[in-house]
Amino acid sequence: MNPIIAGDVRLSRNPWLCLWVLGLTLLGATTEALAHAVAEGDKGYIQEITGVQLLPFVYLGAKHMVTGYDHILFLFGVIFFLYRLQHIAIYVSLFALGHSTTMLAGVYFGIGINSYLIDAIIGLSIVYKALDNLGAYQRWLGYQPNTKLATLIFGFCHGFGLSSKILDYNISPDGLLPNLLAFNVGVEVGQLLALGAILIAMGFWRRSPSFLRHAYTANVVMMTAGFVLIGYQLTGWFVS
Repeated sequence: MNPIIAGDVRLSRNPWLCLWVLGLTLLGATTEALAHAVAEGDKGYIQEITGVQLLPFVYLGAKHMVTGYDHILFLFGVIFFLYRLQHIAIYVSLFALGHSTTMLAGVYFGIGINSYLIDAIIGLSIVYKALDNLGAYQRWLGYQPNTKLATLIFGFCHGFGLSSKILDYNISPDGLLPNLLAFNVGVEVGQLLALGAILIAMGFWRRSPSFLRHAYTANVVMMTAGFVLIGYQLTGWFVS
């Protein structure tokens, strides 16, 4: 890991980059499909179908991951300072293990968590990772928390976020386990697609002299996005 020392890197002076990223963040935070929400058409489909439907659930899982900006932001933070593929594979596998375990167990055993609260925790995971990349814990606490363990734990949280939504839609028990496994396969396929796109973009960016100049800003914007998500979800919890 290669956290940024805030005193060593100045905030980017490129206002258009900051406004563009922050604008996308705020736009995503105000859409109806926040965090782990499932599109209305998919919601109706999940509620109506019965029996084993492997391919549709693979598609739904992949779609969820590719369009889940909270997942994307967390993955972006996790791999931000990872340069070797073996290290990327370890961290992404830990996240996938955590995500898959709680998603499958949560739905199969009917373990539900309030959607607003779990999505607020997911927002916290984004804030945590951004602060980690900024080197905050080393300065504040004097040591570096276990990043692998944190990735696994927050993977559990991301999985509970999805399982809570699926439980709300009363998925049919007929063919439940095969459909959940197919959905999880789709999630992993979507994760690989999203990860591939992030790695390609990061590869070009890291070869640019602007990487270190803008790395601090990117993590501050990511942290801001996490706080926006936390605030939105806690507001929804209080008023619901």
